[in-house]
Amino acid sequence: MRIFRLIRIARVAYRYGLDNLILDHDLDLGFWARVIKATQGLMFWRDLSAPRAVRLRLALEDLGPIFVKFGQLLSTRRDLMPLDIADELAKLQDRVPPFASELAIAELEKAYGKPVHQVFAEFEREPVASASVAQVHFAVLPDGREVAVKILRPGILPVIEHDIALLQVAASLLETVWADGRRLKPREVVAEFDKYLHYELDLMREAANCSQLRRNFEGSDLLILPEVHWDWCTTSVMVMERMHGTTISQVDALREKGVDIPRLARAGVEIFFTQVFRDGFFHADMHPGNISVVTEGPREGCYIALDFGIVGTLSDVDKNYLAQNFLAFFKRDYKRVAEVHIESGWAPKDTRVDEFEAAIRSVCEPFFDRPLKEISLGRVLLRLFQTSRQFNVEIQPQLVLLQKTLLNIEGLGRDLDPELDLWNTALPYLDRWMSEQLGWRALASNLKREAASWAKLLPTLPRLVHQALTATATPAPKLELENLAAEVRGLRHLLWVALAVAVFALGFVILR
Repeated sequence: MRIFRLIRIARVAYRYGLDNLILDHDLDLGFWARVIKATQGLMFWRDLSAPRAVRLRLALEDLGPIFVKFGQLLSTRRDLMPLDIADELAKLQDRVPPFASELAIAELEKAYGKPVHQVFAEFEREPVASASVAQVHFAVLPDGREVAVKILRPGILPVIEHDIALLQVAASLLETVWADGRRLKPREVVAEFDKYLHYELDLMREAANCSQLRRNFEGSDLLILPEVHWDWCTTSVMVMERMHGTTISQVDALREKGVDIPRLARAGVEIFFTQVFRDGFFHADMHPGNISVVTEGPREGCYIALDFGIVGTLSDVDKNYLAQNFLAFFKRDYKRVAEVHIESGWAPKDTRVDEFEAAIRSVCEPFFDRPLKEISLGRVLLRLFQTSRQFNVEIQPQLVLLQKTLLNIEGLGRDLDPELDLWNTALPYLDRWMSEQLGWRALASNLKREAASWAKLLPTLPRLVHQALTATATPAPKLELENLAAEVRGLRHLLWVALAVAVFALGFVILR
């Protein structure tokens, strides 16, 4: 079976001239690539008039939903892909026919071990949405609550494993026949795709992502997330609150319903930076199909987020370096941008700061010569990623997801409000966040957080001080004794400092 699938992939690749993506370049080609290139003239029946990026998109659509999802991932790897290809692949949509209602009901009965009518008071047989991995039906719980039921496609795992194996073979082949193939890291890209695709196959993981995001934005007037109904969730079925709203791509309909569109655009930016810098946990698939807007009631104008299969996480260290990077960009401090890359470990420690600074300046200056509202922050970061390749900068997976999400948010914001100035919208938020991280409020917050540890340590300090003061009582050779005495003096000083800090922290918490 696999050999027939491989033959079909090869046939589609030849029909759309995908070999030209590799071979029609002035590159040092391997032996087999030169052989294929020599036979290209015999393939006179192919119509290769369309641009290469369009032909690649059409080929992926022809090969089916798993390859479409792979193309969607490639569109986010703008640090590796040429811009024309990344832009074209971004047009790929999961237009997948739904599977039969009978199969959906069979999957539900398999998951719950009883008939569907005993689980739901009502269940709509026709799906409301369908994608490559799952589809969604509306239903009503026995207590009358309206819900959306997400069901994995039956038998999807063997299909995915099969196509992933073929992609791995293709990636290895690409590295073999193309001398520049290793730089594009095709096997790493396929491994990343494999990981995220398997994440999407576990709906309990997606339900947990949704629950975490909902908790992060509890009481917010910016973003609403559905409640997860855990008693009805399994690895193959996710049941969540049914959300009522208008898809954000329907701008005219939103305007007719009285939604403040410029405010909506600014709120999208604030949601992004709140998720990234406050929470370090962000929805990484915020394209228009996954976002709606409340159009009536007290929460009119709030965003509604859907589909939580892919999320990104950032450590405190990542958040700090990212904020410093953004602020340095805004202030055109290119030396600081270079230094932050090296300090964070994203660039090798032996990188020449002056050379890296010059490269960053050449990327950023053309953008700053335009009005701020015409500058795309996502594009600036994209160009920076591409330039960074010269300096062996390893683009971190979490930063790739971040850049993808930023491009989604920025594109969405500008679709809503072409006058949106992302830079000026983001700058006050970043300044406030940095002051909270590095100013007096940050010190107070950290002391309060560490107070419990200091309170536990404080009673032991007299014993530690006594041990330090009596450490020289044990006979020792003269040289060792001098070294030990120096260490004791240092330890004694450190303990007094620790004691002072502990008392201050404890007093601060008590006064608070």
